[in-house]
Amino acid sequence: MLCSAAMLLSSPAEALVVQPISPNIHGKSLTTPIAWGNAYGTIYAGAAFTTPAPYTDELETAAALGIGIGNPYKNLGLQATLLAIDLGEFDDFSLNLHAFRAFGSSSAIGIGVENIFLNETDEWDTDESYYIVFSQSFGGDALVNEQTNSSKLHFSIGAGNGRFGNKSGWDIADGKGEHGTYVFGNIAYELFNEFNVIADWNGLNLNVGVSKNFLIDNRLPIVITIGAADLTDNSGDGVRLIAGIGTGFML
Repeated sequence: MLCSAAMLLSSPAEALVVQPISPNIHGKSLTTPIAWGNAYGTIYAGAAFTTPAPYTDELETAAALGIGIGNPYKNLGLQATLLAIDLGEFDDFSLNLHAFRAFGSSSAIGIGVENIFLNETDEWDTDESYYIVFSQSFGGDALVNEQTNSSKLHFSIGAGNGRFGNKSGWDIADGKGEHGTYVFGNIAYELFNEFNVIADWNGLNLNVGVSKNFLIDNRLPIVITIGAADLTDNSGDGVRLIAGIGTGFML
């Protein structure tokens, strides 16, 4: 899950006008990449869980530690994330890499690879996954938070292989087919300050949730995300709870 909602507007014409407005700082996705990332010497960390894990009654946990460097406005932002996949055993690790370029303040494009396993394991039904993704935030009077001067509406669209289209052996055995769409996307809307409602399609299933950002002493950000995953019968064996918490700071 660490790897990894349309709404009616009162002024549809304004919503279609793309302005150079920055995305807000809250969570924008549940299980899919976004193009924006960490840069400028940022250290970040987080932990997450899903329950129950697909086709089991178990709690599945993970933790992440990463660094973002570079300047995505002048050249590239580069982000590397080390993941501990099972906190109970703490012996399975993988690496995610993400490079991104910003086009003004409102859009970006990113490429990346997930699940580069750093140790030999047969326990996890996850392949290396390569992807490309484009993200956009929108301006217009109806879509800007006047207090933060940031966008309320964001979306991403991308394509990838691996986890974005290859179903698990459990899904295949359950008659759900071998492949998903290989196309993924997410949309996030800020209902009120520091609270985004999110929906994403990860190539295999639909997920919805919320993300809220807190500031401790106006300096240290804490982001909490909670959602419901696998809402359709396209994959998995039922709806499951997913949740995560993260923070970060610049060196």
